[in-house]
Amino acid sequence: MRLGGSVLSASAPSSKPSSAASTLWRLALASSDNWETVAATCAAGEEDDGRVSPLAGAAGCRSGPRPAAPAGLQAGAQARSLVQHRGTGFNSINLTATQWAATTSIDFSLAQLVQVIVLLGTGGLNGGGYMASKYVVLAMYGAILVIHGLINSLPIQYMAWVGQLGAFWDVAGMFVLVIVIPAVAKERASAGFIFTHFNVDDGTGIKDKAYILALGLLMSQYSIVGYDASAHMTEETKNADWSGPMGIITSVALSSVFGWVYLVALTSLVTDDIPYLLDPGNDAGGYAVAQALYDAFHGRFGTGVGGLVCLGLVAGATFLCGCACITSNSRMGYAFSRDRAMPFSHFWYRINKQEVPFNVVWLSVAVAFVMALTVAFQAMLSIATVGQYIAYALPIFFRVTTARRSFVPGTFHLGNYGVVVGWVAVAWVALVTVLFSLPVAYPVAADNFNYTPVLVGGVVVLSVGAWVLHARFWFRGPITNVEL
Repeated sequence: MRLGGSVLSASAPSSKPSSAASTLWRLALASSDNWETVAATCAAGEEDDGRVSPLAGAAGCRSGPRPAAPAGLQAGAQARSLVQHRGTGFNSINLTATQWAATTSIDFSLAQLVQVIVLLGTGGLNGGGYMASKYVVLAMYGAILVIHGLINSLPIQYMAWVGQLGAFWDVAGMFVLVIVIPAVAKERASAGFIFTHFNVDDGTGIKDKAYILALGLLMSQYSIVGYDASAHMTEETKNADWSGPMGIITSVALSSVFGWVYLVALTSLVTDDIPYLLDPGNDAGGYAVAQALYDAFHGRFGTGVGGLVCLGLVAGATFLCGCACITSNSRMGYAFSRDRAMPFSHFWYRINKQEVPFNVVWLSVAVAFVMALTVAFQAMLSIATVGQYIAYALPIFFRVTTARRSFVPGTFHLGNYGVVVGWVAVAWVALVTVLFSLPVAYPVAADNFNYTPVLVGGVVVLSVGAWVLHARFWFRGPITNVEL
């Protein structure tokens, strides 16, 4: 998903990040991958096994850079990639819709995390603490979206400051938690427990360990979406044809180390009393990560305030992350409306005097709020993950099929390995798409039904239908702003 406050490039259309800024930025990107997973896990109560699966994903497939979209509104890089690889315009609808789902999942996770912090801060569920109703949580979610909309309506020079704050918060916060969590906890899970234990008593009715591992991969896959934002930023960096890909590789390498260490530190708090952490009757209301952090500090100091501070760090990073999501959504929406690939493009393709796509910013806020009214939380995570991975895989698929002979490599390329790596990527996306469409609980009922295949399938059907019946007759790809 996109990192907290990732709008460093949004200072001016002509600005280029320095090498020092780029180094800090890549480190921030590396540390940011995990914040969303923690917030979402707090919101989901760690129902899918919260140790082995995220760690497996973190070790092998951390994400590339995911800054928000560039200041100059040059966010059509992914659409351009589709056209160059013989792609089709229907991917614009799929990508935009799933990015809205990602925003929904992040900000709704934040609203639920705030509710947990308030609950623990006022005494906990068993101590008379305030448990917000679902309507209050929805109101908090709406307020968060409005605040993000207001921030994204500011001139881009202010957004640059938000981006710098986000970079600092991500790096500093991760290092603080990696050091503090193991130091505070009196009891820590053994390495064998962390890496080999599967929780089969979570009330979902799933006992097969392989199935649990597969479903748990959603958290790690969810935390690494956002590759399209890398394409946004490369248009505003020096030597973009080389520095863009190297930024992705650097972030992957850093994330593989720092992200994995961070997740190991966090999951070390999860000891053998997992049913207690998942129990809706505990002080955190069944939110396992929050309860584990609270108990660790309470056991050491007799008070859980330190745990609330740690949760506050996560909440702050998630807030900045959601803000960056609105930025990315609006730039992507602007780019597609500029290319007349969205309904009512003439209305969305407008910027104000501060060069902000004001209309699309508030469209993103409105759609994200409506999605929370209609989609279950688990489905939001799945849709945000599956939909974006499908959008990412399409250019790769066209690259290794229809454009295999006509594709012209850039400065940075994989040579003869490119096709092999491309097919591996397509196969992996096909696999996770199937996995995340499977039932998440047994027996399957209306209250635990996985709506991911229905909703993602609906978006695909509408997108393909719009392309076949209408868009293919006139859509010719991104409109060129500058001729070199």
